[in-house]
Amino acid sequence: MYLRALLTIILFGLIALFAFLNWNVFMTETNLSLGFTTVRAPFASVLLVFLLYLVYLLSAALLESRRQARALQAQRDIAENAEASRLYQLKVAVEEALRERNDQSAELRHALFDRLEKLERDLQNALEQSSNSLAAYIGEIEDRLERAAGDKK
Repeated sequence: MYLRALLTIILFGLIALFAFLNWNVFMTETNLSLGFTTVRAPFASVLLVFLLYLVYLLSAALLESRRQARALQAQRDIAENAEASRLYQLKVAVEEALRERNDQSAELRHALFDRLEKLERDLQNALEQSSNSLAAYIGEIEDRLERAAGDKK
């Protein structure tokens, strides 16, 4: 960033030196058309005024962008601090919940294992019933196919 600022200052210094060395050419008057009228004025001086105005606008925009960048960084720091605080609170809450769970873990494990055993029995019963139903359907289909084959002969 400092290199860019230094190069900009050097460039403006060279432009100022160029304008100073050619001041008599800059001050030579010429006819300038404004569309609805004609004015006699030094053309290079008008360009120099526009250049100075452009420099003013660019420097104002640069200062504004720097101000906004600093404000944005301050807001980012505030957000990071708030997020760190929330993470710390979450960590404390999780540790507290884990401590409570450890106290109840034996009861919970026993209840969980009982529930898993019940679910396993229910699944085995459902699987056995499905197998029986499937076997009955297959047997019924085989009977129909044998009867249909016997009717055709």
